[in-house]
Amino acid sequence: MGNGTHLGKVRGLGSAQHGSHHWLQARLTALSNLLLVGFLVISLLRLPLGDFAAVHRWASQPMVALALILLVVSIFVHLRLGLQVLIEDYVHGDATRLLALVALNFYAIGGAAFGIFTIARIALAPMALGPGGM
Repeated sequence: MGNGTHLGKVRGLGSAQHGSHHWLQARLTALSNLLLVGFLVISLLRLPLGDFAAVHRWASQPMVALALILLVVSIFVHLRLGLQVLIEDYVHGDATRLLALVALNFYAIGGAAFGIFTIARIALAPMALGPGGM
């Protein structure tokens, strides 16, 4: 009894044609994370230590708030891409895998939405009460 041809054994087990797109997205989000975290660290190092009002004024600037929102989005997209690969590779069982992917998507979207909301709240709210009144 033969097992068929070598081509027949591997048919249907090849690439799904989506790996390169996923790989490129992960690299682009990693690059954007590197640039945006670098901006954040350098900007925070230039601010006076322990001065809440200075940090609040800095974060309230429109371009800074936009950069922080882009940072949050980039980090959560990168997190979702990386954990999706882990789940697809190591979680066995279709139902368990689907549940894990749905939970991952809810976490990533919820975390990003919460981060964007807090940055928008800082950027759009006036600093009326100071550091002790918030």
